[in-house]
Amino acid sequence: MNKIRIALIEDHDLTRVGIRTALLQKEEIEVVGEAANATEGLNMLKKVQPDIAIVDIGLPDKDGIELTKELKSTSNGADLPTKVLILTLRDNKEAVLAAFAAGADSYCMKDIRFDNLLEAVRVTYNGNAWIDPAIARIVLQQAQQQSPKPVTTITEAKNSFINSETEDNLETIDSYTLTERELEVLQLIVEGCSNAVIAERLYITVGTVKTHVRNILNKLCADDRTQAAVRALRSGLVG
Repeated sequence: MNKIRIALIEDHDLTRVGIRTALLQKEEIEVVGEAANATEGLNMLKKVQPDIAIVDIGLPDKDGIELTKELKSTSNGADLPTKVLILTLRDNKEAVLAAFAAGADSYCMKDIRFDNLLEAVRVTYNGNAWIDPAIARIVLQQAQQQSPKPVTTITEAKNSFINSETEDNLETIDSYTLTERELEVLQLIVEGCSNAVIAERLYITVGTVKTHVRNILNKLCADDRTQAAVRALRSGLVG
């Protein structure tokens, strides 16, 4: 099995070591390089060409958004360009939109749970966008303002700021298709809760949560939890 090759660009030593230690707990992941600033980071990325670069926005010499822009501009035409996963404390609208405008593939908060970080890495590696649901709301709203077509997924929102679905498809997503319990689970998914947290809050087992999540994905025709959350927000199933 090919490992997911990751490079870390983060100026805080403890944060960088913590992320590296957490990632290396999984055999499917290999950390192939580290840097503490943008200049070193860009040079390192050009040499090792990882699958994913986890980049902090607040780098000392140049912010991670500018680094992302430079990286993406130099990788045009490459068969397998490095994907960028922004990891930051900044969840304001300007930072989020600037990161995606620069070419970032995914956007995570630094207080993300480890299992969610792993999910973000896997989703990004597979060519999709991973965004915290709270941040997804920002990107979705912006894309809807700019695109004449209905935007229903995070990847579409990111690319339009784009295979959108029709209004007829959106009309098929209605609350009656979901049970009351599934709506409760969906609300917690939108809030970014893991299966374990959902199980604890609803007093059910993790296995039961997984069954509900699977049913929700099927009913919403969603490929993953992030897409389900965005479709739920888009169609008004949850607030």
